[in-house]
Order: sequence, then C-alpha cells, then structure tokens
Amino acid sequence: MNVSTPENENVCILIPTLNEESTIVEIIRGFKSEGFDNIFVIDGNSTDRTCELAEGEGASIVVQSGKGKGQAVQEAFNIIESEYVVMVDGDGTYLPSDIHAMLSPILNGEAEHVIGNRFANFEPDAFTRLNLIGNRALNKLFSYAYRKKLNDILSGYRAFTHEAIKTLELKETGFEIESEMTIESIKKEFIVVEVPITYLARHEDADTKLNPLKDGFRIGMTIYKLAKMHNPMFYFGAIGAVLIILGTLSGIFVVIEWIKGITHLPLTILTALLIISGIQMFIFGLMSDLVVSLHRETIRNLRSINKK
Repeated sequence: MNVSTPENENVCILIPTLNEESTIVEIIRGFKSEGFDNIFVIDGNSTDRTCELAEGEGASIVVQSGKGKGQAVQEAFNIIESEYVVMVDGDGTYLPSDIHAMLSPILNGEAEHVIGNRFANFEPDAFTRLNLIGNRALNKLFSYAYRKKLNDILSGYRAFTHEAIKTLELKETGFEIESEMTIESIKKEFIVVEVPITYLARHEDADTKLNPLKDGFRIGMTIYKLAKMHNPMFYFGAIGAVLIILGTLSGIFVVIEWIKGITHLPLTILTALLIISGIQMFIFGLMSDLVVSLHRETIRNLRSINKK
C-alpha cells in the first residue's frame, strides 16, 4: 500500500459516474491504496447505489445539475480547486495504479495535460472491432485537422494542472468532451503528453453508455467544426473538396451526354458553379489560415513579453 504524501493531497481524483455500483467501490479503494484520498464523484443522477457506495468509501459526492458526461465534467472543473486533477471513468476499465505514470509528467513540469494511451496495452475484449476502427479513424481525423499526432484522443484517463482546467473553454455536454478537451489544449498551446496505460475489458455488470455509431459521428463532427478556428484550411478545404468532386462528377455526366448529342444547359451551369465555389473555398481557407497564423504569432509574442 502506498502512503499518502503532501504532494498526493494536492491531487483530486475526479470520477464522473452514471450507474456504476458494480465498479465504483473497487475504483475508490484502488486510488486510496495508491495514496490518494481526495476523491470527488460527480454523478449523473444514477438510479442505482452508486452515490451511496461512493459516499460509504469516503468520496465527496455531487449530483450534476444537468445531463451528459460533458456537462458533468464542466461542472466538476468549476468546483475543484486542487492543484492537480486526475479524471478517470467509473466503469472499472482503468487501473488506479497507472495514476503515478499519469501524474509524473505533470509533477515534473513536463506537461499541463496528460492523456492515458489505451492502445499501448489493452485486454483482448476491451475493444470491439467497430470501436477499434472508429477510434483509429477519429485519431487520424484529429491529426490531420490539428497537426498534432496523438494516439488516443478519446481516452477517459487524464491528468491536468489547476490552470489547465480553469482555462479550458468547454461547451460540449456529451461524450464529445474528451475530444473537446484535447482540442482546447492544443488551441491554447498547452503541453500535451501521452503515457502508456492498461485498458481493461468492461465489467460484466457494467453497461456501456456510448453508442459507437451515433456518438462516433458526433465526436467526428466536433473535431471537424472546432477546426474552423484552428486550421481553417482543413475546415474550408474539406467543403471545397466536396464541391469540386460533385462538380467533376456532374461535369463527366454532362460531357458524356454532350457526346451523345444531348445538351443539359442547367446542369452545365450547376457544374461550373460547383467547381468555382469549391475553388473559392480553397482560396478562403488559405486566407483564413494566414490570418490564424498571424494571430497565433501575435499571441506568442504577447506571452513572451508578459513572461519578461
């Protein structure tokens, strides 16, 4: 058993929960055995004994005022005043013993936001094939959109400095919250580090709250729409590419019909409009990208001046 230290007392373990009675006791006891007693459970109005069991183990309990994991995390971040925060899901898929690896970059001043990389070591049944494909696709999309290669932007095991949680401007209320926290950290130029962790198969009595297709689509759209202010070339370029592809397909049809002696004047005009609009989107993306780059450089200069 690890003994609690003064440094550990500055760490708050944040556990968002919703009907986690089958796993919450083991998780809380696990973190306490690692020397961390400041455990804060933000509960999403569970209908089982989650709150009762967590309170019995000495955790602080707050029932969230709204709905959704994202809203719970935002509410918790507004309440927590600890110097460091470790956020972990309450479904028992993460090991409390990995907290030391999670905190190490934070305590050493090497990071402001640490993400536990589940893909470094996961049990065979921890992911379904659809989950694996979806996660990898979303990680690739993130890398293209934000020019930062990360392996697991959807991990539920994270560590933050107090400044980071108070600076993040979070708006998403659902399972998009993990991707939004990562994106916000990149936009605010926090030092983000990934560390390898172990990811366990879900407890047989713990039901998943995530719909792979519905929530996966929402997460993808969040990654895309938030890129508008960080990488406008990606955002507007994607629209431009779609318009040009549609215009090209329409143009091919017009040419084939023209060879047959059939003229489609309205479709020809639409083809030209689609291609021109697509090119304009690319130009707009380039101009916006220049503006964002200049703004980012100005912010860096101002921060440099303030540090002096």
